[in-house]
Amino acid sequence: MRDEDKLRRFRLGTARRLRENTTSAEQRLWRALDRVPLLRTHFRRQAPIGPYVVDFACLREKLLIEVDGPSHAEPGASLRDSERTLWLEREGYRVLRFWNQEVYENIDGVLDTIHAALYGSLGAPPNDER
Repeated sequence: MRDEDKLRRFRLGTARRLRENTTSAEQRLWRALDRVPLLRTHFRRQAPIGPYVVDFACLREKLLIEVDGPSHAEPGASLRDSERTLWLEREGYRVLRFWNQEVYENIDGVLDTIHAALYGSLGAPPNDER
């Protein structure tokens, strides 16, 4: 088996394990995402993108969402998150990051931010011509 195939299988297996063990904040956001209008697209959970597995991905719009818990406040985590975000942005993705607490305490604000990232502003309706 080629190394590329091994890496792909590893990433897919990792994504599958992460989907089976989502955090409560990720579950809450996943259930709430249906309140964001989407045309001809959708979000995926725990999607492999290059060497990473992202929490949520809207591939058509190249929008990624990360939900960060306490482990992201540990020493070195900020640098790893920055490197990951930089790599994803170089690949043309936009990355939104929310802390677990934001998802728990202000889910409407989180959804508003996602809507604005997709459509340019909070009040903008989804545009079917994209």
